[in-house]
Parts: sequence; C-alpha cells; structure tokens
Amino acid sequence: MVGLSATPASSASLLLNLEGVLTALLAWFLFKENFDSRIALGVALIATGGIVLSWGGRPAIGIPWGPLAIAGACLAWAVDNNLTRKVSGGDPVQIALIKGLVAGIVNTALGVIMGATLPAVPTLLATSVIGLFGYGVSLTLFVLALRHVGAARTGAYFSTAPFVGAVISILLLGDKLTVGIGAATALMGGGVWLHLTERHEHLHRHEPMEHEHLHSHDEHHQHTHGPNDPPGEPHSHWHRHEELVHSHPHYPDIHHRHSHQ
Repeated sequence: MVGLSATPASSASLLLNLEGVLTALLAWFLFKENFDSRIALGVALIATGGIVLSWGGRPAIGIPWGPLAIAGACLAWAVDNNLTRKVSGGDPVQIALIKGLVAGIVNTALGVIMGATLPAVPTLLATSVIGLFGYGVSLTLFVLALRHVGAARTGAYFSTAPFVGAVISILLLGDKLTVGIGAATALMGGGVWLHLTERHEHLHRHEPMEHEHLHSHDEHHQHTHGPNDPPGEPHSHWHRHEELVHSHPHYPDIHHRHSHQ
C-alpha cells in the first residue's frame, strides 16, 4: 500500500507482474521444483501478456521507494506462495482461515497504529463481501492448485488475473476491446497452452511418507484402513505411503516432489 501510494498507476501495474515471475524463480532455484524450457517459456509468455495488458504508456517511476516497496511486496508474496506449497496437503479452508485471521489482525493493528479509523458499516460490509471472494475463496482455490500443480505453475496461472479482469470489464462495464487485450490474449493463451499440454514422464521413486489429505484409492494410495477411518471416497485421514517406483505423466504435486537429474 505504501508503494502504491507513491508510484504512478502505470508503473505499479507493470511491477505487480513480478509476483508470478518471482514465485516461479524461487520455486525453481530455491525450492528445487522441476521445470523445463517449455514451462519456462509458458511463464515468460504469461508474464509478458500481463505487462502488455497493464502497459499505459511510458511509465513514470517517480520516487524510487515506491517501486522498491511494490517489488518487495511481490517478493514477500512469492515467498509466501512457495511456503504455502509446503503445507498445501492440509485442509485448504483451514489454511485460508488461519492466514486470513493472522493477516487481518496484523493489517488492522498496523492501520490503527498509523491513525486509521473503521469505515462506515455499509463500506465495511461491502469490503467484507469482496474479501470473502477475492481473498477467502481465492486463497482456498490457490492452495488446492499448489497441492496439485506446484508453486511455479500456480503462480503462472494466477498471473492471468489481469486478463480475466479486463474481459470482465468489457462484458460488464462496457470497456472497449483494445489491441493490448488482443495481444495479451494471444500471449497468455500461448503460455497456458504450453503448460496444459505438458507431458512430464519418467521413472521416479516415491519415498515413504505419512500425511493427511483428501484422496481416493488410486495407484498412490494403496493402504489399509482402521476402524475409525471414514468410509467412502474421496475421504481424508492420516495414512502412510510405502516406497514406490514407477513411471507415469505427473505434475510436481504433493506426491511428486522428487529430485531430477
């Protein structure tokens, strides 16, 4: 918020695209998530589409502390995305609840310390509804995506948000279809296509592990049940994975975070 208040909108829009890029870079080089040239190109196309979409002319950088603050926020979000990936096997609603509760208390405390006051009740209710969908539901779906496709791919898909917003503004608010939106459509569409048509397959080894998450009894979940485990599928309970070596197409989900040669 400090960065936004000190930075022109054109520059801020461009800088916010750093989140997806930094999320992918941290996932690849710090957290050792697997990627190849196809995935890297897809991330680059999606990020470029976001830049094209948010470009409003020659950016006026202004005071350097503003852009640095925004870049710092993007880095903090990128770290948060990768750390959340580590716990994405848990209940996504519970994770969103805890993160939202802690973030809300901290943000409210900072606002009060800086002299802010609570807005009127109608404004408070309206922002709560926006927060319910824009943060609560969004974060829950984000955690599910982290569980199934990893941080880099989730960050890349999340970077299509400006494009979705632009389409909604055209359909609901009567905004005009521009060359920038058309170019962003082609770039982001190409990037997402590269990801969705990815086929990563090789012989890999699953280390023995124990955890709990919602699952069905597929080839990765062949375990016995106790009398207190829930019936039906999918279900969630604490279970153990024995060592398994096999080959099949896969993403860097919670069961496929193995190293690569």
